[in-house]
Amino acid sequence: MRTNSDRILFGVIPALVLLAAGVRDAAGQDANARPFLSPIFGDNMVLQREKPNAIWGWSSPGDVVRLEIGGNSATGTAGADGKWQAKLQPPPAGGPYTLKIAGKQTVELHDVLVGDVWICSGQSNMQFGLTQARNAAEEIKNANYPQIRFFVAGQRAAYSRVDVPRGSWKVVSPSTVGGRGGGISAVAYFFARKLQENVHIPIGLVQEAVGGVPAEAFTSAEGLRPLKDFDAGVAEVARRHAEGQTEYGNYITHWYDDYDLGTRGGANWAAAALDDSSWKTVQVPGAFFADLGIDDVAGLCWLRKEITLPATLPAGMARLYLGSVDKMDTTYINGTQVGASSWVENPRTYFAREGILKPGRNVIAIRLFKLSASKGFPDGPDSLRLTLGDGTVIPLSGEWKGKLSVDGRPPQALPLGFENNPVMAGVLYNGMISPIVPLAITGAIWYQGESNEKHAAQYRELLPAMIADWRRNFSQGDFPFYIVSLPMYKHRSDVPVDDSWAEVREAQALAAKNVPHSCLAVTVDTGDPDTVHPIDKKEPGERLALCALGEHYGRKVVYSGPTVKSVERLPGEIRLHFDHVDGGLTAKGGDPGEFTIAGDDRKWYWASARIEGDTIIVSASSVPNPKEVRYAWQANPKANLFNGAGLPATPFRTDDWPGIVQNIR
Repeated sequence: MRTNSDRILFGVIPALVLLAAGVRDAAGQDANARPFLSPIFGDNMVLQREKPNAIWGWSSPGDVVRLEIGGNSATGTAGADGKWQAKLQPPPAGGPYTLKIAGKQTVELHDVLVGDVWICSGQSNMQFGLTQARNAAEEIKNANYPQIRFFVAGQRAAYSRVDVPRGSWKVVSPSTVGGRGGGISAVAYFFARKLQENVHIPIGLVQEAVGGVPAEAFTSAEGLRPLKDFDAGVAEVARRHAEGQTEYGNYITHWYDDYDLGTRGGANWAAAALDDSSWKTVQVPGAFFADLGIDDVAGLCWLRKEITLPATLPAGMARLYLGSVDKMDTTYINGTQVGASSWVENPRTYFAREGILKPGRNVIAIRLFKLSASKGFPDGPDSLRLTLGDGTVIPLSGEWKGKLSVDGRPPQALPLGFENNPVMAGVLYNGMISPIVPLAITGAIWYQGESNEKHAAQYRELLPAMIADWRRNFSQGDFPFYIVSLPMYKHRSDVPVDDSWAEVREAQALAAKNVPHSCLAVTVDTGDPDTVHPIDKKEPGERLALCALGEHYGRKVVYSGPTVKSVERLPGEIRLHFDHVDGGLTAKGGDPGEFTIAGDDRKWYWASARIEGDTIIVSASSVPNPKEVRYAWQANPKANLFNGAGLPATPFRTDDWPGIVQNIR
């Protein structure tokens, strides 16, 4: 079973930009400079209709700032800290309008629309751009929706609350929806398109997504404290902040700074000029961990290999292939980092930009962290190779130089987490959500959960806590919050299983049921068994839009598939009653599946199922006295139960599912 299934692989998913205090961004500007007007407001933006809009910025203390749009005006005064804020009542939905802001500076924002603003957040499947989605070329060609605007928030992990977001508003058009990282979120795009076509008002999208991150990173420290599970992480962030340390957003990079002999104290074991003649000669792949003294324990080692390239390098991008790596690598060519990943099953493909490779001598260096017994490179010798721009393949297996950096056995401290992307408690809330609070919004859509798979039971409490945290901080009541239930993934099990992926779906369903004004977009009938990043993003986006149309906008649409309502235990079988059976229950492609059934012994067997009206009867000859039933309870199930509107049933189990199945008799 794959775990940590959504980790950033540099060169495939864009690297996260982590801006530390006092550093400068790509434009050479101070990342923490406080502008007269926050960048969340700009040309082409959408203001939230029918509620006061908080608008803010920074000026000299005492400066009175006046705002005007469409005949409505408001004023704010800069406080001792320089921040001013005004509550502006927007004009009627539509536009375009001009927003004028005047104080010691004067700013005019043009082509401003008034409509509904949605936060679009989560990890890489929300970040997944339209340029990567199914039928991307056709979709981009037809992306002419001037009433849809989007703001892609710059990614930042921070150890204290940040004031200034990074990004700008754009109008949806073929020339704007692409770009680095795939451009506009495909899920958010399809969500907005369906909404705009039905409600006929401008839609604004604020994209706050980062690949490979858990929900606790998007939750404030205050929101996490009542759960207690994250106390150590919250304390670690506070300590690192108090010490003024670089804001990596993850534990492992700090641990490297503290303990890695290859980088500590000015050392540079990645440098091409390093004299590694005293290092051990080891075989890669092979038993090099044993040779270095950390065969079956945690530890950190460095590997180096020298190769010779021709005097004239072929044109084109070179690629470095390592196969899967157990567990985490940081990889360099001639002292330049070309990639890093902590997802074991993610085959590494790193790109060597122009100028990194040199004619003649080149050195590849890999810093490799392991937890316990490990093969290091489990895919075998053919997986390690360098491919030049003309397709020439240079094998990399065989003799390397190796050296132990950290023996991880006690009393050596190990990091709280091993991911190399932002996983620390609250760091994305601080760096990305806090800078836009209290922006006036309609609601939020959320596609995340993959990175919480190992703690699915904890996610039952974490997700509602995060929603409550956002609602509390935005101070706009119980705004709509709509959740994508995880799609199919991994290869199907032929026997009934307990499954953490299914448990994440369960936690998502619990949140949708128990948190007011929430809704679940079930996608178990979509996905790809071979990748955590399926390219079909239209279905989840449009199903989120159905949630909004039915639950928020009051349109007469079917927005949910069948959900189990009650369980009736009968002699030799179980009858399941359902809500949301609009148009009746139907099983695509045959009988309903996949159901499993168990007696008092909780041993699960495949069951037969048949539809009777708005109920399903489940039985199995091997279970004469059935007590419990499960539906679609694995990562990649045969989930063919739908309602007449074509929406899939929510996977469920009657055992250990508080708050979902309330009527069992």
